[in-house]
Amino acid sequence: MPATEVLYYRGAESVPLLDWLDGLQLRARNRCLARLKRLEDCGHELRRPIADYLGAGIYELRAACEGVNYRMLYFFHGRSAVVVSHGFVKQRAAVPLAEIQRAVERKRRFEESPGAHTFKPGL
Repeated sequence: MPATEVLYYRGAESVPLLDWLDGLQLRARNRCLARLKRLEDCGHELRRPIADYLGAGIYELRAACEGVNYRMLYFFHGRSAVVVSHGFVKQRAAVPLAEIQRAVERKRRFEESPGAHTFKPGL
């Protein structure tokens, strides 16, 4: 299967995932970037324990470093692109509903105007 194009959601003034990654310690950031590369390589084929479907078209990409669980939420755009909404540190057993709702809203905005909400990283 060909590589999947990984895009980041762009808001009005920032790229939430980049802002979040910039705040992480180097080891955690590198672990998250490695997971994003794996998403690029595997796309729709990525499964647990690395990725999981949360509902409403939203998936989670999982990374862990030094006992901390990191999550990046994403959705697919067509067959060959994925848009990463944002990342957060998971502190409970379940992904917080507010994080899923944030990704759902960003998915809606992206689908209304993909060009206005696309940032293409140089992975």
